[in-house]
Amino acid sequence: MVTIAVDGPSGSGKSSVSRAVAARLGLAYLDTGAMYRAATLWCVRTDVALDDADAVADAVRAMPLTSGLDPAAPTVSLDGTDVAAAIRTTEVSSTVSKVATNLEVRAELKRRQRAIIDDEATGGFSGGRGIVAEGRDITTVVAPDADARVLLTASEEARLRRRSLEVHGAADAAAVAATRDQVLRRDRDDSTVSQFLQASDGVVTIDSSELDLDQTVAAVLAVVEQVVPEAPSARA
Repeated sequence: MVTIAVDGPSGSGKSSVSRAVAARLGLAYLDTGAMYRAATLWCVRTDVALDDADAVADAVRAMPLTSGLDPAAPTVSLDGTDVAAAIRTTEVSSTVSKVATNLEVRAELKRRQRAIIDDEATGGFSGGRGIVAEGRDITTVVAPDADARVLLTASEEARLRRRSLEVHGAADAAAVAATRDQVLRRDRDDSTVSQFLQASDGVVTIDSSELDLDQTVAAVLAVVEQVVPEAPSARA
């Protein structure tokens, strides 16, 4: 079984980097953060109060979620409807921590994430597809036995700039200010239930503050090559 686990705070670049690594190595790609966003959207659309922890947990356990694992075109569907764009709205971004810090929700989504990883990451590079899974607690909780475990970090300034460009298409003072709460508050809230600000034992830290996407992907591939040297694509 070949599994690559990538964690990191908001704006660290973990999604773009993980997708690129998965595509480079011919692996499946799982965005676990999208699952929490989808759970939030499901609760909103089914009129579940996000402050009602028990009701939220029940709703998420019943949630008809499908995650498409192609790194070139990952998909997220609820009850057969594509919600990839809907889960990235400001409404979801501003409330997702209420769902993500619900311990019963985390237990349910962890169960689903592990099932996906176990199903995809079989056979190794010689026979199976393998998977890159990214999120907040993949290296520590969901897949602590992953072949390669990486904590992707970046300075606060770099993370705010990247998220501002992603959300607002600009990184001027106004755009950064509008993004600050979404990035820093989410990190603060989510850090109460998962460890993604400091690397645990055996997890390699990569600081991407001064790296572009290609350089960061190369740094992750170097980690993979070191721990899984039989992966020929990692040296391509």
